[in-house]
Amino acid sequence: MSLFTRMDENERVSGRIALGLEYRGTAYQGWQRLSHGPSLQASLEAALSRIAQSPIEVMCSGRTDSGVHATRQIVHFDTDSARTLKAWVMGTNVHLPRDMSVRWARAMPHDFHARFSSLARRYRYVILNQPVPPALDAEHMTWHRTPLCEQRMHEAAQVLVGEHDFSGYRAAGCQSSTPWRHVHFVEVTRVGPLVVIDIQANAFLHHMVRNIAGVLLTIGDGRRDVSLTREILNGRDRTVSEATAPAQGLHFVDVYYDPRFELPAEPLGPAELYFSGEWTGARTLPASNYQRPVYRGEPAGHL
Repeated sequence: MSLFTRMDENERVSGRIALGLEYRGTAYQGWQRLSHGPSLQASLEAALSRIAQSPIEVMCSGRTDSGVHATRQIVHFDTDSARTLKAWVMGTNVHLPRDMSVRWARAMPHDFHARFSSLARRYRYVILNQPVPPALDAEHMTWHRTPLCEQRMHEAAQVLVGEHDFSGYRAAGCQSSTPWRHVHFVEVTRVGPLVVIDIQANAFLHHMVRNIAGVLLTIGDGRRDVSLTREILNGRDRTVSEATAPAQGLHFVDVYYDPRFELPAEPLGPAELYFSGEWTGARTLPASNYQRPVYRGEPAGHL
């Protein structure tokens, strides 16, 4: 298995380095470095700077919100400090808190960018659907006490597939210059008490996945009709939508890049879903304009 590929302990690499990272977001106020609270970016940069013995600044594939988790966050950084790949992984992990871990490191060409080279991002929203609250997994999934019909949720979600104006599903404070996004697929499945919303797009708006999950929950338990997703999509008015689903159920699980970058393949998380057997990058991206680094109506100059 590629999970056990031996890390190089001899060749020292510098320049542009990519890392695969996983973390539990419960204790952090999101990915982005902040002056008033703990952030995942600051923790990773502090650990890497100790290994490099010089300041390190990282760029991520997608910023996650407060309380959101990741099983495959990709970051890159530039450094003149030459270290082995094993040192970039094992040494960094020594200095990271227990709720963060570097899974692998790779030397990359300078035209690789963790954010702007990405072709698609994928999230899974995990719901524990049972009458009583969990004792062990409360920080990793959202508890919903009343029965959910995953078939109704899946049917309702299919209107979101394709390129649309997602104004009705974006946060009021979203800073994106355009609400247009291309959703590649949305699948809602059940495994025992777990209901999983699996969604992939070229990119996402602020709170977009959690807002979609909030709408699907009201459809799944019968409070609202299946037509609600289409009404919100067509109405483009966030104020008439449902409540944003809690952060703890959301997991950032995959990022697609051009195969020429040769990033490691990994089993898709979270750990409760490893049994599905699907690995990162296993699906073919749909024919679309997803390879353009701009969205409809958004000028290229901002890149």
